[in-house]
Amino acid sequence: MKSTVEQLSPTRVRINVEVPFEELKSDFDKVYKTLAQQVRLPGFRPGKAPAKLLEARVGRGAVLEQVVNDALPSRYSEAVSASEVKAIGQPDIEVTKLEDGEELAFTAEVDVRPEITLPEFSTISVTVDPIEITDEAVDEQLLSLRQRFGTLTGVERPVQDGDFVSIDLSATVDGEDVPEASTAGLSHEVGSGQLIEGLDEAIVGVGVGESKEFTSNLVAGEHAGQEAVITVTVNSVKERELPVADDEFAQMASEFDTLAELEADLRERVGRVRKVEQAGQIRDKVLESLLETVEVPLPEAVVQAEVDAALHDAIHGLDHDEAKLNELLEEQGTTREQFDADAKESAERSVKTQLLLDAIADAAGTTVGQDELTERILFQAQRYGMAPEEFIQQIQQANQLGAVFADVRRGKALAGVVEAATVTDTAGETVDTAEMFGAAESTEGDDAEGDK
Repeated sequence: MKSTVEQLSPTRVRINVEVPFEELKSDFDKVYKTLAQQVRLPGFRPGKAPAKLLEARVGRGAVLEQVVNDALPSRYSEAVSASEVKAIGQPDIEVTKLEDGEELAFTAEVDVRPEITLPEFSTISVTVDPIEITDEAVDEQLLSLRQRFGTLTGVERPVQDGDFVSIDLSATVDGEDVPEASTAGLSHEVGSGQLIEGLDEAIVGVGVGESKEFTSNLVAGEHAGQEAVITVTVNSVKERELPVADDEFAQMASEFDTLAELEADLRERVGRVRKVEQAGQIRDKVLESLLETVEVPLPEAVVQAEVDAALHDAIHGLDHDEAKLNELLEEQGTTREQFDADAKESAERSVKTQLLLDAIADAAGTTVGQDELTERILFQAQRYGMAPEEFIQQIQQANQLGAVFADVRRGKALAGVVEAATVTDTAGETVDTAEMFGAAESTEGDDAEGDK
């Protein structure tokens, strides 16, 4: 087999392949074997009919067609490997020559990873917010802990912010009831913003047994995106009583004997959270600097595939009806043209990020160990509230294990760039990223954009 490569653009090539017929013998044998099992000929047991008789029955043309269909994928893969082409996406294959007994020739056009000139990472400089641990932040943590140990007590007064209520909801659109938007005995924390937009504002001041109407846009069902008149009825009101923050509470809620020790531990926790937040800001700013300074030619087909995926996701809950999507966008004050433009911009950024980080990983020889892959899988399973075994089964069924691997590798590549960059905070202090980014990479790297 001979193959040559033509560079059509920085992101696309045409591979020309010529296959002598003698190299197709195994492909013919495979087709004959399959036909022998499928075609019954008098006097021969299944699977034992001679090739010439099988050809006479189905026709030489049918045999050739099946041989070519079977041979193209493997011969394309061989040509890609031989030429060391970094193909991405699916190829467009065209048979250009088929002379029986002599030669099969075909071309394959496919997108490829472009050559990317990487900068000296030591020249990258970013500024981030300093780590600040305020008394207010510690107080918020202490309040959250007290709320966990609070008790709910029924009250005979109108609803206030922070109360826990039992409510009934119903909705109408243009005077018609919307059954799927009705529910009874729903528990809700006022002010949490967990339910319908506008509910928290409407319910404050409403007494037990009273109702109030307000308008809001429905977010699901056949009336999704339409304005509805919502009626909320309050069945009961409970307020949360918090325990006093003292040494006794510290002993009940933690392993510490005094409130002072508990507050010191909460301060350390806030510090760890702020460090992770700063690591995320560092990563994002370094990545943004790379995207702004490095030129990355974008494969059009790969970008379009991401745009198509965004459209699919948008209309999936709308019965794949693009007209409904257009109506929803109009009600939201935007247009389909703006949606398409935003989707393309997002896709271009995602593809550029992936190609750039892959190029950095290739240049650095970045590898991913089994422990690192397992750590990422465990983290993502926890993030989605799934058992690790269930999460692994799902990503295997969706053929996404390779995407997880690529994502870990990209995270490591970006961490290497961060270590080489100069990072200072707005107070003028140099930030030491070595220790913090080892930890941040394993928990934050999955947001480095895209799984491909």
